[in-house]
Amino acid sequence: MKSESKTKSKKITIGMQASIVGIIVFAALFAGCIGDNDVKTLTVAGSTTVLPVNQECARLMMDTNPGLKISVSGGGSGHGIKAVGSGEINIGAASRDIKSKEMEAYPDLKAVGIGKDSVAIVVNPTNPIDGLTMDEASKIFAGEIKNWKEVGGEDSKIRVITREDGSGTREVFEKYVLKPSEREISGEASVKPSNGEVRATVHTDGTSIGYLSLGYVDPSIKALKIDGVEATVENVLAGSYPIVRTLYLVTKGEPDKLESEFIDFVLSDRGQSVVEDMGYISVR
Repeated sequence: MKSESKTKSKKITIGMQASIVGIIVFAALFAGCIGDNDVKTLTVAGSTTVLPVNQECARLMMDTNPGLKISVSGGGSGHGIKAVGSGEINIGAASRDIKSKEMEAYPDLKAVGIGKDSVAIVVNPTNPIDGLTMDEASKIFAGEIKNWKEVGGEDSKIRVITREDGSGTREVFEKYVLKPSEREISGEASVKPSNGEVRATVHTDGTSIGYLSLGYVDPSIKALKIDGVEATVENVLAGSYPIVRTLYLVTKGEPDKLESEFIDFVLSDRGQSVVEDMGYISVR
């Protein structure tokens, strides 16, 4: 009898344990479902020029909205436009105009200008050269001028740094610097995947020359004058600096409520302050 009683007791204990485990698992799954439903998610990707603006605006929005999760990444303007057009992300970021072939592939794309920017040609701070003519810059990036002494610098080979195909910064640079003289970037140029990579490379290589968003210029590099004009926000606004572009946020069709909230925040006074803090030009 005692043996039977012990056996029944064990069965009851095991059964209760299984029930408790089952309840805990169900509760966890149920809580997880509730949590997932409460969290609103938004994905933004594309231009590395617009990236710091999107990152800071996303942070500010999430700070005041605990149930909001915004994922922000780079990848370049081409990636952002393709990803939003194909429905992989909610908002694409671009630092150039949408191409006609992109509109043909994704006819529902809607672009909103959220700031303006320029592209600066930069060298290492130790380089004695302070400026170039537009023609000299074009020839250097095309590989026709190969030594700094040809433009009044030291006798050393020029290392050209460029961005990857699909980069909005590269598109704009080519449009203003190379295409007017029907030149192309040299095949010997070192290709970097972001503005930050270009800046880091030029900072560590005294013979290099590159180009990047005006918002990425800092004391670690030196922006060259072009035809005697400095690359500054003031000169861009005055129309005297020759390279200017619009920064965009792009959606597939009209933006939904959450997408609109993010775009509206970037266009708000607070968002436009972020644009200016990052070294760009407000559209207000």
